[in-house]
Amino acid sequence: MAHAAGTYRKLRLMDPTAMTRAISRLAREIVETEGGTENLALVGIRTRGVPLAQRLAEEINRHEKVRVPVGVLDITLYRDDLTTISHSPVLKRTELSFGVQDRNIILCDDVLFTGRTVRAAIDAVLDFGRPRRIRLCVMVDRGRRELPIESQFVGKKISTSASEIVSVTFRETDGEDDVWLLDRDEVKKTRTAPATSTRSVKKASKKAAARKPTAPPRASKKA
Repeated sequence: MAHAAGTYRKLRLMDPTAMTRAISRLAREIVETEGGTENLALVGIRTRGVPLAQRLAEEINRHEKVRVPVGVLDITLYRDDLTTISHSPVLKRTELSFGVQDRNIILCDDVLFTGRTVRAAIDAVLDFGRPRRIRLCVMVDRGRRELPIESQFVGKKISTSASEIVSVTFRETDGEDDVWLLDRDEVKKTRTAPATSTRSVKKASKKAAARKPTAPPRASKKA
C-alpha cells in the first residue's frame, strides 16, 4: 500500500543481522537441550514458521553435519476460531515425510502471542502419532497469553500492549528479513482508508523515500 509508506512503522525490533544471529543461537540451544540430533525433527507452522524451521535445520547441519528432517504443518482446520476467520478457509498441505512417533518435535513459529496457534499445532501433530515430546521455538514471544503455553526457545522476548502488532518477515515469504512493532490502529487505518489519487500516492511515496524506510512489512497473523 504505497499511500501508507512510512506512516505506521513504530519500532524496529530486529534487522536481518540480528535475526541471523538469533537463529544461529536457537539452533545451538536446541541441539544442546535435546542432547544431540537423534530422533530430532523440526516442524514449521505455516506460514512463517516454515522458513524458521528450514533455517534452523541449515544451522544444525552446518555445525553438526546432520540433516534434521523438516516438516510443514497447516493448522487451519484445527483453529478454535475457524468460523470467525472465513466461510471458505484456504487449506494448504501438511507435509510430514517422517513418522512423529517417539520423535523429539520442535514446533517452529514466527510469533507467540495468545497460544492458540500452538495449541492447534499440537493437536495436528498428535493426529500423526505420539511424539516423545514437543517443544516450541519462536522468533518473537510477545507475551499476553490466553492459554498456558510457553516457548522453550525464543529469539527475542518483548512486552506488548493489545494495541500493538508484531510483524515478522522472512525473505523466503516476504522478500526481506525484519521484525517490527507496529501500531494496530494505524495499520487498520491504512487498510481501510479510501483510495487516494495517483498524485497523492506518489507524493506520499516520495516523502517516505526521503526518510529512507524499507517497504512496510505485512503484519503477522499472530497480531
